Amino acid sequence: MLPRFQNPNLSSISKTNIKLLRHLLCNPLCTLTEPTPVSEVTESPELPKWVKVVDTKRPEKADLDEDFVIPSLADWVEGQKLRDPRKAVKRPLSETADTDDIDKVCRILKNGYPSWKNAAQALDGCVLDLSNSLVERVLRRFSNEWVPAFGFFIWAKAQTGYRHPPEAYNSMVDILGKSENFELMWEMVEEMVQIGGGYVTLDTMSKVMRRLARAGRYKEAIDAFRGIERFGVRKDVLSLNTLMGALVKERSVEHAREVFLEFKESIPLNSQTFNVLIHGWCKPRKLEIARNTMEEMEKHGFRPDVFSYTCFIEAYCHDKDFRKVVEVLGEMKDKACEPNAVTYTIIMHAFGKAREITKALEVYEKMKRSGCVPDTSFYNSLIFLLGKAGRLKDVQEVVEDMTNQGVKLDTLTHNTLISSACAHSQEEAALKLLKKMEEESCKPDLKTYAPLLKLFCRKKRMRVLCFLLDHMFKNDVSIEGGTYALLVRGLCSNGKLENACSFFEEMVSKGFVPKDSTYNMLIKKLEGKSMEKEKKHVEKLMLQAKEQEI
Repeated sequence: MLPRFQNPNLSSISKTNIKLLRHLLCNPLCTLTEPTPVSEVTESPELPKWVKVVDTKRPEKADLDEDFVIPSLADWVEGQKLRDPRKAVKRPLSETADTDDIDKVCRILKNGYPSWKNAAQALDGCVLDLSNSLVERVLRRFSNEWVPAFGFFIWAKAQTGYRHPPEAYNSMVDILGKSENFELMWEMVEEMVQIGGGYVTLDTMSKVMRRLARAGRYKEAIDAFRGIERFGVRKDVLSLNTLMGALVKERSVEHAREVFLEFKESIPLNSQTFNVLIHGWCKPRKLEIARNTMEEMEKHGFRPDVFSYTCFIEAYCHDKDFRKVVEVLGEMKDKACEPNAVTYTIIMHAFGKAREITKALEVYEKMKRSGCVPDTSFYNSLIFLLGKAGRLKDVQEVVEDMTNQGVKLDTLTHNTLISSACAHSQEEAALKLLKKMEEESCKPDLKTYAPLLKLFCRKKRMRVLCFLLDHMFKNDVSIEGGTYALLVRGLCSNGKLENACSFFEEMVSKGFVPKDSTYNMLIKKLEGKSMEKEKKHVEKLMLQAKEQEI
């Protein structure tokens, strides 16, 4: 889905902003932390995908105390039931005394089963007070593990007095599509049709088309749209734009164009239809075609809007062609099309990525003069840039300014702050931010935990690492293949090979196929330590994973 470009509805910028901006511009080197060497690159939790945040990695002495926990956070960490990563695959039911229904189900499902039927059978005899919210939470916890999720879904459906709502079916359709179990996914959709009562909606078919496109099955996604009315969903501009957006997101703008040509005469179009194509052509830098699409848009009676122009700005920013960015801004001014907060955010981020922090901050001044008020995303970007530059004191001032302006700190804000703290190896600050999210009922997501897991793998803080994994699970954040790869590689790099093998095994047991680079790294480390038994086991697991993929 394409990002929405909207003007924020916030109060005017106060003197506090002016004071903060002046401070930032006049102190380009303030609070600069000690320079650190570059490690691997991770994605920013905000903004376009091409924006990367540099993680830092310092040569450190190995901390032999794996159970070390920062004293000020010990009570919080110890309050969680921790799991031993060396027992990552099988977890006994007696491991925790929590009798909550959700945890009761999850303790059973986490034991790992060869098939969904085995998972469903394991739940037989489990007495629960099933509710829609309970089912949704369990499905969220296993959203990246289709076997336990589907086993639970089938078991719950068979329970007396309970009926899955459309939302639960949609969640299951998405889980099956994500794992590329398309035959089961379509069976689920057909079952929803049989139930009737409007169970199949555009939300359902959106998930189907997006998952097919994600798997590179573009023609199947298009066929799903062609037959969408059979499922009781209207074939209109909304569903058309959804399909085209899915194709563009998965880098197949050519297929999106074919769909556009096929249906433009039979389905009334809107400006978003053309914006999807403009965005799609700008991503691979086919800017001449994007311009032609904009002209075609005008011929159909639609005026290019801020979204249209911002697609071009994002493309030029990616290439650091700021002269072209200025030209597009000038064109927008001539057409009385004002940039919005997203436009300014992209430009500011591009200057920051080009290490022109002063120019990035000047964008804020230009934004203020234009009357465009910064929104949460803009502040998140500013925090990210200042954190990356090591200006941590300035980061805190920006956070204070957000609060003063009535701009709420969202999950992305906290993710950015946590990522910044982790990049500078500030263990206590990073964990305190996670604790603050918990206290403020701000829901963490996968990107909240990624920098934390990487940091504590590097620090060899095994007890804290265990705590984070449990914390993820209790917040319904499902671990996916990339997270397992992060854990395996991080533990390999620091000599924790037994733990790395355990997570590799858990990764395979949950249906993920490790990348060759992760597998080769683990094998090489095991060979270096003459761990032949473990090496053979890992080789067997990789063969098993490859066979499952086929």
